[in-house]
Amino acid sequence: MIPIMAWRNIWRSKTRSLVVIGAISVGIWAALSLTGFATGMMKSYVNNAVQNIVSHIQVHQPEFLDEYEVKYNIPDALAVEQAIRAEPGIKAVSVRSVAGGMVSSSQGARGVRIKGVIPEEEARVNALDENVVEGEYLSDKGRNPILVSGDLAQKLNVKVRSKVVLNFQDRGGSITAAAFRIVGIFDTGNNPFDLSHVFVRRSDLNNLLIPATDSSLTADALTHEIAIMVEDIRNVDTIANKLGAEFPGLKVQTYREISPDLELYEGQIKNVSLIYLTVILLALVFGIINTMLMAVLERIKELGMLMAIGMNKLRVFSMIVLESILLGLVAIPVGLFLGYITIDYVGKNGIDMSIYAQSLENYGMSPIIYFELDPGVYLQVAVGVFLTAVLASIYPALKAIRLKPVEALRTI
Repeated sequence: MIPIMAWRNIWRSKTRSLVVIGAISVGIWAALSLTGFATGMMKSYVNNAVQNIVSHIQVHQPEFLDEYEVKYNIPDALAVEQAIRAEPGIKAVSVRSVAGGMVSSSQGARGVRIKGVIPEEEARVNALDENVVEGEYLSDKGRNPILVSGDLAQKLNVKVRSKVVLNFQDRGGSITAAAFRIVGIFDTGNNPFDLSHVFVRRSDLNNLLIPATDSSLTADALTHEIAIMVEDIRNVDTIANKLGAEFPGLKVQTYREISPDLELYEGQIKNVSLIYLTVILLALVFGIINTMLMAVLERIKELGMLMAIGMNKLRVFSMIVLESILLGLVAIPVGLFLGYITIDYVGKNGIDMSIYAQSLENYGMSPIIYFELDPGVYLQVAVGVFLTAVLASIYPALKAIRLKPVEALRTI
């Protein structure tokens, strides 16, 4: 009987009930959409950093990470590379030479990190070949080709086919300079990275890094960094731990260890939904309290009559609470459905933030944001709204049971 009465009561004032249901639905939709947007931005930053900069796992000699000197190369790099490639779950491997130096043109100079890569391998590890916006990707053609970013090209006032000079120390500590010709200009969408990195062929860089008097190392064996992409990101820690145990003399790091900010972003994704949900639910609490309190005050005489004919306070309390719960139960599926449609559509098509492209690139984010949401957030939101409806109904329900039947019946 109580549920039937509660259901009929909420539709006695259709306009007011529909407004409350609409407000709750919009609140749920807003919570899901904002969470999806924030998650999409964070995932954009993490994915861009992983695909264009750090990869899933990197292997170095420990001393190299402390000083970034070319003399700290990976011992027995060929054997290490073969062992890594044979590890289950490895998707791609890129062997790199790395040197700190300066790139200069007739118009200026800038400090950069020079990465010597094998073009085919590097293309499988990151999206560098896809990020070439002018010219072409590195190939076996030509002598000393180099890739520079659009931002760096602008700073140096150079373009495709222009010559630049790289200056750096070789393994013997001598300063080496060599001319390179720009074959392509890339844009990863991460301005700090683009301004500080150039890419050349590993063979070209290694020939310059190894002095003629150094016969202890061949050009094929000189390696400072091994970048690894795994098939399933959930197995990153497991694979890194296995490689660390297999090569105790090397430093094996996941992208979270290389860039702690990525771990921070990933950790904050779950907290974002709680923040948005809390703010929106606080607003809904006052809306539901206001609506139910108005409903109680309009029905003072009716409630007094019900208590006068024998309905106890517990039943009256239950009826008011149930009315709020029913409003929430009607609104929750509507809000979840609207949120799901929005997340699904923008997750596939993205939202164009090109107007803020420059600012987003400064933070390493893509101008196209794709909404993304953990399925658990839908349940989180539904439970949160349900509890909000229950809590918001307590005060109006207490107001109702404090009525005195005799005084309530005399109310005009």
